[in-house]
Formats: sequence, C-alpha cells, structure tokens
Amino acid sequence: MKLKLSNIIIGALAICTATVSLSCSDNKSYAELLEVENKAVNRFLADQRVIGYQEDFTDFEVGADAPFYQIDKEGNLYMQVIKLGEYEKPEDNQLVYFRFTRYNLSYYTTGGEMEGEGNSESIENGDQSFRMNNTTLESTTQWGSGIQHPLTLIPLGSEIKLVVKSQYGWTAEIAYVQPFLYHLRYYPGKI
Repeated sequence: MKLKLSNIIIGALAICTATVSLSCSDNKSYAELLEVENKAVNRFLADQRVIGYQEDFTDFEVGADAPFYQIDKEGNLYMQVIKLGEYEKPEDNQLVYFRFTRYNLSYYTTGGEMEGEGNSESIENGDQSFRMNNTTLESTTQWGSGIQHPLTLIPLGSEIKLVVKSQYGWTAEIAYVQPFLYHLRYYPGKI
C-alpha cells in the first residue's frame, strides 16, 4: 500500500511540475501570464459596449450589437446575448447540449479576423454536453465552469457570445492562461 501511495504522490508531483513548466515556458511568471491575459481581454472589450456587474440581471439587451455584460464579480466572464431562448433555465444535473466556436483572444486585433475552433460548423464534430452544476462528472467539468454560468441568467435555446478567462475555461488548459471568446448555442436536447 505504501508503494502505491508513493507512486501516486510522485505522479502527482510530476504532473504539477510539467504544468508549471508549460505555463511558464516563455519565462513568465504566473502573475505575468495573468497580466497578459487581462490585457488581451481588455483589448477585446475596448471595442465593445460593456455593462458592469450587477447582483441581479433581469433584462438583457439582445442582438448582434448588444453590450457585453460582466456576469461575475471578479470580471472573468462577459456575456453578449444574441438571441434569448424559448425554454426554461436548466435545473441542477439536467443534461444540456451545446454547440460552440471559440476564438483565442490572445490573437485579437481590432478589425482582424480570428480563426475559431469548435463543433458549431460541422455535424461531424458531434454534439457536446454537460450536466448543469454537476461538479463530479469529468464530462461536465472538462468544459470549465464558464460556459455553464450564463444558464443561471438565461434560458435554454439562447445564443450568446461569452468571454471566458482561463480560470473559468477548460480544465485541461487552465495552466496556459489564455482567454477565449465563445460563440455558444444551448439546447435542451440533442440537435
């Protein structure tokens, strides 16, 4: 048993060391990487209308010209509502399907085109899903908490753009400290 426990500890330390070395591969500290991330997000938001955080958002302006709303106190999530859905908000543990394209905001320039990745443009990439507020399933936690948070404010069937800073993003990518702009559509069932 001691041998197995020591192997687990050594393995965990190796993973932590690899993560730290990857995130600091360009000789920047984690604090410096966070500063670079903040600058990238601010560069993008400078070209948008932004509404600061409010305790209870009730009405959202909707459309391609709608403002980005800061939807968390720390400024890690900003949401633009393109279309409000016609369904209810999901309940805890409800299966939610979504389609998305995401763009790395580290490469954002005013008026420039960003290359996206995701499953919104091709059926081949399949539907993605998570269980609302379920933090025990890897199939849910892999996406990070950022893409779930808007559904506490808007119903299923909605289409949004969402700025997500790294600590709310994909769990496998947190160490890279890169912000993303997501174009998301949420569905109550398979598409």
